Amino acid sequence: MATQASELARLVERFDDVTVRDLAWLLFAPDLLREGDATLAHPFASAQERDATLVWLATLDAAPQPLHDHARDPKFTRLGIYAESLVRFFLSHGPAARLVASNVPLRRQRRTIGECDFLLESTNGVRLHWELAVKFYLHIGDAEGANAVRLSDYVGPNLQDRFDLKHARLVTHQLALTSRAEFAALGFAGPWRAQLFIKGRLFYHGVGDGHVEPAPEIGASHLRGWWLTASEWRGARANVSDGERVWVVQPRMAWLASRRLDAAAAATLIAESDAIRTRLATTVAPTLIAAYARDAAGKWIEESRGFIVPDDWPERAREFAASAP
Repeated sequence: MATQASELARLVERFDDVTVRDLAWLLFAPDLLREGDATLAHPFASAQERDATLVWLATLDAAPQPLHDHARDPKFTRLGIYAESLVRFFLSHGPAARLVASNVPLRRQRRTIGECDFLLESTNGVRLHWELAVKFYLHIGDAEGANAVRLSDYVGPNLQDRFDLKHARLVTHQLALTSRAEFAALGFAGPWRAQLFIKGRLFYHGVGDGHVEPAPEIGASHLRGWWLTASEWRGARANVSDGERVWVVQPRMAWLASRRLDAAAAATLIAESDAIRTRLATTVAPTLIAAYARDAAGKWIEESRGFIVPDDWPERAREFAASAP
């Protein structure tokens, strides 16, 4: 797991522009699900396409305005819509697969029954249907108990989403769209191979999560984070800024690739550390934060990410998880 995270950091850190970094994160981050549980999408058909994409991203990083014009739309207020725009740009302009169509609606008697995220053709002529999902779930199960971890033990921070529900929807409904008669009537010549493009991060209780064996459907190399209650955060020594580590609240649109912290911003955060600590210790909603540590060269590097949740959140989350069949 650490190897995958280190490789991802190495690939993303080479780019300066934050939007290019987000696109690189989507293309190179490990999948949330394991291969075999669902047919997973692979952005590159070969090592040559992967290498060509890195060269293309470097060129884009030097002149990112076309990507900004495409993806930095004020109407993109949802992280999923932003991620879709990045993948669409890659398929439209990148050196790998070619975009055929995106956001293709299927209707029956004037009622929309679904929408295909991406229809594309690989460089070797295979027609693919990609469904994109970017998800962030907190693990609420008892890692030390006798019960095996289930997908339902992964819940959205606002308790309006659960991994088992999303998984079922993706596999049984979304991936089946191109096999329906309503899709055939649209005239897109096939056959189409449906694949799931699923990225994100799963968060485990406590700063150390090595003892948690994930649900069997979860990819072994998935990205991990941590979560603490507000009381636990109050009592944690790690939240004290000592001039070598600072904490940053991550807005939702910054949940993809790691961000950079310059010296001036770090100095401001160190000066405001008491106020930040107090705000997080009294949070009334789950809040994602990132820890930045100063390396030997004096650069501020993202060390980890985690959620601070209200003290009553775990009980409500367990009830939400337990409502699964």
